[in-house]
Amino acid sequence: QVQLVESGGGLVQPGGSLRLSCAASGSIFSFTNMGWYRQAAGKERGFVARISSGTFTNYEDSVKGRFTISRDNAKNTVYLQMNSLEPEDTAVYYCHMVQGGRQYWGKGTQVTVSS
Repeated sequence: QVQLVESGGGLVQPGGSLRLSCAASGSIFSFTNMGWYRQAAGKERGFVARISSGTFTNYEDSVKGRFTISRDNAKNTVYLQMNSLEPEDTAVYYCHMVQGGRQYWGKGTQVTVSS
């Protein structure tokens, strides 16, 4: 079993920054594809960013140039640096990992961008 715990969410003003962290624990034998998804109120959960065990990263179009996903394999942790935040970024952000053909999700952390 794998557990994912997100942290770093909160309230920030438009144009501000937040750094989300996702710490993986449990039966971790590989740090492969990990990513971030978000779900705004009344909306479907959608992709934000992902990172592979190699150099590949991918971002949803609306966050390109503003968000950066990174990882620390020694700590089994993935990060999402969010800059130039907009009200439209308000959502619950979920960490996601695929290992051994199974998908794992964190419980989410709330990000609210408001003046």
